[in-house]
Amino acid sequence: MGRLRLGVLISGRGSNLQALIDAGRDAGFPAEIALVISNQPGAIGLDRATQAGIATRVIPHRDHADRDAFERALDQALRSASVELVCLAGFMRLLSAGFVAAWHDRLINIHPSLLPAFPGLDTHARALAAGVRFSGCTVHFVRAEMDRGPILVQAAVPVTANDTEATLAARVLEAEHAAYPLAVRLIGEGRVRVAGERVMIAGASAPAAVLLNPLAD
Repeated sequence: MGRLRLGVLISGRGSNLQALIDAGRDAGFPAEIALVISNQPGAIGLDRATQAGIATRVIPHRDHADRDAFERALDQALRSASVELVCLAGFMRLLSAGFVAAWHDRLINIHPSLLPAFPGLDTHARALAAGVRFSGCTVHFVRAEMDRGPILVQAAVPVTANDTEATLAARVLEAEHAAYPLAVRLIGEGRVRVAGERVMIAGASAPAAVLLNPLAD
């Protein structure tokens, strides 16, 4: 059985793309990146892919008459590369219900919060303003509604009393770099099944420890 073929959509620096590139260097990793697509010609992530010997495409959304035309170009490029799973990695365009339906349960995203809390933008500022004790990230299957869909993997990060948006974002990003390859690994190993809107993972276990924040001195 061959490795799962990934298509990664980016708009910027591609740090989660790099995490997937690094994971794919392990011969035992069950997935490989077949194509990286950016809607921004100057995206740093394109350089990351090129340096790794991965095929890239630039499909600027501004070059298309409307969103449907742009998404048709995306879809054609992905299918031409025989992509089996699409990974959104800092892709700053909302996808239509039609595109999401065409890639149903073959399209995943990573979001910098513990969904369903804090969907959308400014997640770290909103988490700090709400006074939550834990933040984190979520890898989920994409649905038409923004930042919704069956949850694959979550990673929790404690919030400290002196956190700023920048310090919290840095710790959450580090967690993202572990969570995204794990989610892809689970799918590539054939262990993931979506039942209704819940993800079932064969042979998976949960941490036994209870995490408390803050800790008493």
